[in-house]
Amino acid sequence: MGVVYYSNYLVWFEIARTELLRSVSLPYAELEKEGIYLVVAGASCQYKSPLKYDDLITIETRIGCVGKTSMAFDYIVLKKGKVAAEGKTSHVFTNRSFKPCRIPEKVTEAISDYLTVK
Repeated sequence: MGVVYYSNYLVWFEIARTELLRSVSLPYAELEKEGIYLVVAGASCQYKSPLKYDDLITIETRIGCVGKTSMAFDYIVLKKGKVAAEGKTSHVFTNRSFKPCRIPEKVTEAISDYLTVK
């Protein structure tokens, strides 16, 4: 059909989320080494206009709601400044045993300036 396959947006969200964490000095690989995991609990995407292969896009990523053991990320996919899609992922922080755990203080401190909802 010549358009980007719908599930690719979720891959882009993962890359955008990883880059946001890296930008606040929280590389996800380092969190995992410390036994901290962000397990995806939910994901959604609303497609506004189709993207074609080789379109140049920008993904704006924001940290949404933050709870004691969970947080959400909001995404806006832009092509030439026009919204092509909007999405959200929700995550639960877990330990190595995949049991929910409190968000580490270093995480809440690092993301405090990036919260959409305070």
